[in-house]
Amino acid sequence: MLEEANLSVGIVAKRCGVNVSTLHFYEQKGLIRSWRNQGNQRRYKRDVLRRISVIKAAQKMGISLEEVKAVFAQLPNQRTPDKQDWAKLSKSWQQQLNQRIAYLEKLRDSLTGCIGCGCLSMKNCPIYNPEDILGDSGVGALILDKEAEE
Repeated sequence: MLEEANLSVGIVAKRCGVNVSTLHFYEQKGLIRSWRNQGNQRRYKRDVLRRISVIKAAQKMGISLEEVKAVFAQLPNQRTPDKQDWAKLSKSWQQQLNQRIAYLEKLRDSLTGCIGCGCLSMKNCPIYNPEDILGDSGVGALILDKEAEE
């Protein structure tokens, strides 16, 4: 039996703890979809609640909406992620989160000295970056970025 799209924008927004404009934004980005009733009002199927929960969880982990959209696009028939899908997603995203945590820990540990020559400490920079030799390698905190890649 096909589920009927009968949840209003207001109900979905309230249940998910988001603004109505957020729902419109997610829809514009292709993350969720709605149908129009005879009065031309948006209506959502109940599974949109889970899709929005996945979106919000991903955002809290620093996962971009583009990444979420790409994952949703891999699901057959635009279905909502189920328990097995979430297990795969969360494992993949956990790896990204662990990398981000490791990077932030290195950043935290570098804050009192040099920030991998971005440059915060003129006293330390001649030690790490004499004559600005790192300037030829790129911009930003090059040492810290290099350590994060290793």
